[in-house]
Amino acid sequence: MRATATEPPMGNIVPLRRQTLTGMTLEALRERILRGVFPEGEPLRQDAIAEELGVSRIPVREALRQLEAEGLVIFHPHRGAVVTTLSLDEIRELFELRADIESDLLGRSIPLMQPADHRSATEILDAYETALHTGKVAAWGELNWRFHSALYAPSNRQFTLGILGKLHQQSDRYLRMQLSLTHGESRARSEHRAILAAVRKRDIVKAPALMRAHILEAGRSLVSFLEAHRGAQPPRVRAGAKVASS
Repeated sequence: MRATATEPPMGNIVPLRRQTLTGMTLEALRERILRGVFPEGEPLRQDAIAEELGVSRIPVREALRQLEAEGLVIFHPHRGAVVTTLSLDEIRELFELRADIESDLLGRSIPLMQPADHRSATEILDAYETALHTGKVAAWGELNWRFHSALYAPSNRQFTLGILGKLHQQSDRYLRMQLSLTHGESRARSEHRAILAAVRKRDIVKAPALMRAHILEAGRSLVSFLEAHRGAQPPRVRAGAKVASS
């Protein structure tokens, strides 16, 4: 018997609902990590998260496994899921990798760009600058990635773009924190505009060089910020330990 418009095949209902619920849970957890609601080293208790989000533990567990694949969560044998912490050396390496990959992709992409690609990148950058100006922190990471990926999409290097997307997810939470607390919006704005101007001129030497310098400087600035930020934090006290009074 054929299914009517009001009666979809039963086999499609449960998987679709589960996928939607898991996807919504994944987005909620990813956003909390990127915003710093769940800071570095924070244990992620599945029962507490499930209660907070109003879901069962199944979509929470599946979302945490996806976040593990993205590098935002790590599973420990006795602690369960924990928000990953990158060392300063790892953050330096992350930005050096991004600089190498993105400057190469941009050089490949520029000769293949069409006017529509320039318009798309400009529109995304306009939206990004508006989000910076209005303090919409939650949108910064997504719009920054959309701008960068719009510049590289014409290169048709989908495998490389997939790897790069994960690197951006790793750096996103740190960059949001840095921009929020150090007000680095003006530098980001001016450097992005300079890169886009060189791209429009199809300058395959200057544009990749500007992109490389932009990413490396962002990494250096971020490491300097984190050195001061982490150094200023008092050591964590173990549960149950007594704190000596001064």
